[in-house]
Amino acid sequence: MNKTALSVENLTKIYSDNKNNNSEKALDNLSFEVKQGEVFGLLGPNGAGKTTFLSILGGTVIKTRGKINVWGFDLDKNPRQVKASIGIVPQEINLDVFFTPRKLLELQAGLYGVTEKNRITDIILKMVALEDKANAYSRSLSGGMKRRLLIAKAMVHQPPILILDEPTAGVDVELRKNLWNNVKQLNKEGVTIILTTHYLFEAQEMCDRIAIIDKGQLVALDTTQKLLDRIQTKKVSFKVKKISNIENLKLNGIQFKIVSDNIITAIYEKNSHKFEDILIFLQQKNMKILDITTEDSDLEDVFVQLTKK
Repeated sequence: MNKTALSVENLTKIYSDNKNNNSEKALDNLSFEVKQGEVFGLLGPNGAGKTTFLSILGGTVIKTRGKINVWGFDLDKNPRQVKASIGIVPQEINLDVFFTPRKLLELQAGLYGVTEKNRITDIILKMVALEDKANAYSRSLSGGMKRRLLIAKAMVHQPPILILDEPTAGVDVELRKNLWNNVKQLNKEGVTIILTTHYLFEAQEMCDRIAIIDKGQLVALDTTQKLLDRIQTKKVSFKVKKISNIENLKLNGIQFKIVSDNIITAIYEKNSHKFEDILIFLQQKNMKILDITTEDSDLEDVFVQLTKK
């Protein structure tokens, strides 16, 4: 049985505006668990509370109430051990441009109390494909390189939990692929990954389980596949030799649409109809089917359905 890497219980954060006597609840009794060794996605629209949650974990924002336990350490009782157990890659690029990547990693390792003999600077630089830029000033790096350097900084103390907050923002396709390969390798070696991203296809491909939050509340938490299964609508396109009997293309619960002279689409509920029934129906209408393509639901459909955004 997988152990719990991170547990969140009734986490609430209220921002108060004493001047105008107003308050805003950024997190509202948020509760979930992350299992050791999994890739866990934390998704939500802008303003959902993701950044507030990560800021509380990082110690830059004080929670209003609730409990957080990281790698067996309570955030309130053992804040230093919690910080040592996680590596956070922030959205913002916060690098000293007059330091080289090597110097930055060495400095960061020193701040975490990692002795020189236990530092893995060269390994990390190679992992994020920055070994050729190890001694170049950070100001000369491209946006994508700076993003990868942030990831390297979060790894210097070899934390068991790595939190990636929009890690591929500003990274091109090839580097994004390399980055995810590195993340997958870290995960295989036992590192628990928590990921926030606006690229929903990334979350769908990478994550074992996904939590979706909206307005500070948890609206869904399940395996990626089970979340996808929530969307029951399926769309199938049929390429036929000739469309005939257009007025007779009626089958209860199925919406047919003529797209072109030889393409018909059928939209239906997966729980209510079988694909074979539609196939037989079209054949009964003397439609000679040349090709079939299907469009399954993706994580974006689930996200839109749950958040209405």
